[in-house]
Amino acid sequence: MLWPFNHFRKPRKPSRGTIEAIYGMIVTQAREPLFYRDLGVPDTVNGRFDLLVLHLWMVLRRLKSVEGGADLCQTLFDCFCDDMDANLREMGVGDLTVPKRMQAFGEAFYGRAAAYDLALTDGLEPLAQALCKNILNGEQIENARRLAYYAETAITTLAGLDDATLQGASWRFPSPARVGPQQ
Repeated sequence: MLWPFNHFRKPRKPSRGTIEAIYGMIVTQAREPLFYRDLGVPDTVNGRFDLLVLHLWMVLRRLKSVEGGADLCQTLFDCFCDDMDANLREMGVGDLTVPKRMQAFGEAFYGRAAAYDLALTDGLEPLAQALCKNILNGEQIENARRLAYYAETAITTLAGLDDATLQGASWRFPSPARVGPQQ
């Protein structure tokens, strides 16, 4: 028999502070100057967006496996969308154009995430090719390979975290300076 009052219990939503802390870590890492200076990521609005998407994708992949992961993922993605909306408005994009641009951001995110998921199943070289295409404008394959090693290391780091550490935002991404095929 089911307890008759289970329907009154609300599902536990991730705290706003936790989501903001995790998203803040993603944004901070995506702004790391080494990506732009040493790995050839264009220091443009598009380059920064692409790195943000890469880091968000890596964290969302890991969050799917925690208890309540679907809610965490959705809330984190909503935080990303709110940030993109606010940035568009700050750049002076008009109210009528914002929804179209937001749709384009969503399509870009899901397209890149699908490409990275598919490439990751085939190994580092396909991931490097996907990163080269999406982040480095189809150029600088050696930098794309270094970026793929970085992504693999970050994914491994995230996979090694226990759920409480991950959800508590008490972890760090690896440094892109310490990761690469030459090591």
